[in-house]
Amino acid sequence: MRLRALLDTDALGLRLLGGTDELDRTVRGVMTTDLRDPSRYLSGGELVLTGLAWRRDTTDSERFVRILVRAGVAALAAGEAELGAVPDDLVLACARHRLPLFAVHESVAFATITEHVVRQVSGERAGDLAAVVDRHRRMMTAGPAGGGPDVVLDLLGTDLDLRAWVLSPTGRLIAGPKAAGADLPAGAGARLAAEHLAAVRTGRRVPHRIVLGNATYSLFPVRSAGRSPQTAQAARDMRETALSDWLLAVEADAGDWPEERLDLLRGVTQLIAVERDRRDAARTVRRRLAQEVLELVQAGAAPAEIAARLRVAAPVLLPGLGAAPHWQVVVARVEWEDGPGKPADPRAEGAGGHPAGGGPVAQSLLEEILVDPLATGPEPADRIAVAHTGDEAVALVPLPAVSAEHDGSETGVLADALLASVREPLTAGLNDDGRVTLGVSAAVHSAEGLHGALEEARHARRVAAARPGRVCAAGHQELASHVLLLPFVPDDVRRAFTARLLDPLRDYDRRHRAELIPTLEAFLDCDGSWTRCAARLHLHVNTLRYRVGRIEQLTGRDLSRLEDKLDFFLALRMS
Repeated sequence: MRLRALLDTDALGLRLLGGTDELDRTVRGVMTTDLRDPSRYLSGGELVLTGLAWRRDTTDSERFVRILVRAGVAALAAGEAELGAVPDDLVLACARHRLPLFAVHESVAFATITEHVVRQVSGERAGDLAAVVDRHRRMMTAGPAGGGPDVVLDLLGTDLDLRAWVLSPTGRLIAGPKAAGADLPAGAGARLAAEHLAAVRTGRRVPHRIVLGNATYSLFPVRSAGRSPQTAQAARDMRETALSDWLLAVEADAGDWPEERLDLLRGVTQLIAVERDRRDAARTVRRRLAQEVLELVQAGAAPAEIAARLRVAAPVLLPGLGAAPHWQVVVARVEWEDGPGKPADPRAEGAGGHPAGGGPVAQSLLEEILVDPLATGPEPADRIAVAHTGDEAVALVPLPAVSAEHDGSETGVLADALLASVREPLTAGLNDDGRVTLGVSAAVHSAEGLHGALEEARHARRVAAARPGRVCAAGHQELASHVLLLPFVPDDVRRAFTARLLDPLRDYDRRHRAELIPTLEAFLDCDGSWTRCAARLHLHVNTLRYRVGRIEQLTGRDLSRLEDKLDFFLALRMS
């Protein structure tokens, strides 16, 4: 369709503010954004809709318009709801760059414009799904008539006999058909998300197809506008968005679908993206609260000032709560290797790697990780506030004070359980060049404890980063053990230390099958008790004494001395 046709539709409420000579431009799609730099989501020819949340002062308009022009967008439509009128500096910037500019009346939802453009652009496509798209305006607009993506998926079922689900990047169910028997099989969400992320990372053609059990699924990315990984920066953008995009899973083999139907499904993903934008907008208040608290804590503000800000946050995060909550801090970081095939040394965090996109991508991912994996719908995270600073994300998690009083070390977020349901899809999305690491603090009872909780969570995350694996977490419970020091010992020191103590025993075991290493491990586990160790190994005590004597003879150490026991213990842990 052409831009001129938009002005002829009164229901869209568009007013032309500039670009009369450019109205014959062709519109090939539509995108809603309030990002300061949305270029990675643009492929050219879009009508860009914006609520102007990116604009902080008059100088921002020139930069924003220049980005849109470089991306080849067809026109810009700015909503009047936020500022009351489109600012003059934006009008002038669009005029300078010959970018057509429309004003959108505050009574018109962006979803209405999105649906209209998608329907018009798809005007010559197959009529089956076009009828569904025509009915999406009622469902995707705000108000009591809206039904959200669940009803959209129900219509796909009733009109096209297609069962479909919207999933988060970790496989959590965002929306699905409400028909009886239309539930995804247990565990299928994580498998589908993992397959989708792996396909995105390897550049496979959309839709991605996967067979689970007796069913074939076709996977369509949501909000994955054309991004060409032709440069290193573009590749990093693709990697980070893969960890935050939703996906549409359709129970069908789309391999033999005509292009018209494939294109229509892509149009449906555009409409579902409207719900994603609403979800992100709904998190704005919580993100701002978390950011304010984080800045106060890092700046060393007085506890009374931090407590006052927490009193503002508590009713938003725990509505109806009588007593002030306790708090936990969770810190997350996403890192990527600069070059392919260069795995990071987990003990040299930051060396050879870099944070892709920094804090924002970690923020989006942490918001998803902290959601109960059994929760459904686009907005179950109404008790999570996540900020970002530098290259990390910081979550402020409230805990009802009643439960936290029982045992602060065991309530709330537990590091081991945090990643259990998301490890598979995240590992697929990270491929062989990314890592996600998280640290979890203990619960604190007041503002005075937040600074310590933040440092505790950061230190726990560093402990997690020193471990092998793509997805790692550590909790405050682990910070009390001397074992946490082991990952930070340099590799050459570790190798020399373990070789000096253990190699003589390994060589002897290899030649004589004497099992000295297992004997040493059991002896230390039994705290040097001869009877308990002999019982565990099913040996006579004299046989055990012979083996321990052989260990001492080969190594020159005395296992009755605490220092030598500790050296053997550390060598076994580091080997």
